[in-house]
Amino acid sequence: MPISEPLVAQMATALQEGGWCLATDFLPAPTIAALAADCRARDEAGELADATTGRSRLRTTTALRGDRTRWFDEAALSAAQTAYWSAMHTLRLTLNRRLLLGLETLEAHYALYPPGAGYARHRDRFRDHDARVLSSVLYLNHDWSSDAGGQLRLHLPESKQDITPTGGTLVLFLSAEIEHEVLPAHRERLSIAGWFRRRELD
Repeated sequence: MPISEPLVAQMATALQEGGWCLATDFLPAPTIAALAADCRARDEAGELADATTGRSRLRTTTALRGDRTRWFDEAALSAAQTAYWSAMHTLRLTLNRRLLLGLETLEAHYALYPPGAGYARHRDRFRDHDARVLSSVLYLNHDWSSDAGGQLRLHLPESKQDITPTGGTLVLFLSAEIEHEVLPAHRERLSIAGWFRRRELD
């Protein structure tokens, strides 16, 4: 899916200067609606599971977060997921050309937060594993108002930045450097969480 060069240039500049960036209307509204419908259908079918923290065999459920998730399988993407995956692949290549980040792969999952659920302050890069370079969140929520809560709070060096989870908004930030949290919302909150990863060394 084509992404405008001016948009990517703005995102790259913001990442370079502050470690994070935001793009509204990253994907067309029909694609966002299709992704939201796909997420809800999978949840109704019991395919989303209580989220865990950690990695591989060390993953555990925890009180730190209250969402349900389902990881994308690149070999079996739905039509809506394919549109997302294609756009993120294009973004990865373009950011690599501009910032030389060495982004090789993408991992992503749906995240459905029931009303009242959140995610405590944390970083996305594991202490014993540094493959994650750039974190991303794409919001799938239709007609979201700021008083509904559910903001993503970025803990920046000298301030806090709260981002309303409006459908179509994409947020990127450096996985190792920026602590963040999800504030509880008063309604169901849908998103796709993703991570661009560098090549893992043997």
